Amino acid sequence: MSDEPLVLGIETSCDETGVGIVRGSTLLVDAIASSVDEHARFGGVVPEVASRAHLEAMVPTIERACRDAGVRLEDVDAVAVTAGPGLAGALLVGVAAAKALAVGLGRPIYGVNHLAAHVAVDVLEHGPLPEPTMALLVSGGHSSLLLVPDVTGDVRPLGATIDDAAGEAFDKVARVLGLPFPGGPHIDRVAREGNRVAIDFPRGLTTGRDLERYRFDFSFSGLKTAVSRWVQLRQAAGESVPVADVAASFQEAVVDVLTRKAVAACRDQGVDDLLIGGGVAANSRLRALAQERCDRAGVRLRVPRPGLCTDNGAMVAALGAAFVTRGREPSELDLPADSSMLVTTVQA
Repeated sequence: MSDEPLVLGIETSCDETGVGIVRGSTLLVDAIASSVDEHARFGGVVPEVASRAHLEAMVPTIERACRDAGVRLEDVDAVAVTAGPGLAGALLVGVAAAKALAVGLGRPIYGVNHLAAHVAVDVLEHGPLPEPTMALLVSGGHSSLLLVPDVTGDVRPLGATIDDAAGEAFDKVARVLGLPFPGGPHIDRVAREGNRVAIDFPRGLTTGRDLERYRFDFSFSGLKTAVSRWVQLRQAAGESVPVADVAASFQEAVVDVLTRKAVAACRDQGVDDLLIGGGVAANSRLRALAQERCDRAGVRLRVPRPGLCTDNGAMVAALGAAFVTRGREPSELDLPADSSMLVTTVQA
């Protein structure tokens, strides 16, 4: 095996069938087959629909990835796959495919943690991760603050959502405002035409005893409810709803809390580098406010390009390549798909 391992990564934790191929820390291809359109009419991801879509897309996506990367499957040095957390049925499809490849090719398999992969993907764009790094991961299923001394073996949770994740709140508020699913990109777009200080929506767990008890935790359920009630009151009074202002004010409340707590965690832990990952990291206002606050605090900010923030196979391959490069033992072939895998379990 060369010093620059060729690793194929498979990601099926939710509704994206992702296959990425990397050589060391160089991305060769990131192939995606999305089933988001199939879920849009339900206003959210339907697990059974996602699982069936993964089954249909898996082989064509692997073939396309190899073709676009200019490699053969037999050239691959290792196979990496998201083992958790995620939707159980969706994970099973990816894990089964990875096991079949590992057995058929006679290559090692690495079952990796989805959240750790969101951290590892940044090496493909910005080079080696500083150790330690503070990671803020925000998506439809997760809002987490992680101290990462070693992405292949030492990930320490500092805080997480105690109810709705940030991305989930975006989807629910988008539905209230009559915007399409998934809500994040549409709220981001509409908010650019609105006034982000028009409505003073609540910032959860940021004051008094809540802040003492949940210093680095997040809560967006109350914010979601506040937006819904505000809209309902306007509609009941026969008044029009200023969608752009509501979207902008809601978005500001979310990114204010996320960035405030992330920078505070960096200061508290003496960490000079903040990485933001996950689907919500593609949000333009989150990126801008994070940059402003990091600059003031003397913290270096790393955010992958939007295409690498959402779920993808490249992030799985990147973490797998890090395992290989650091000489970590591969996973056993009976590795499970663990829908509730803890972030501290970096490898299955």
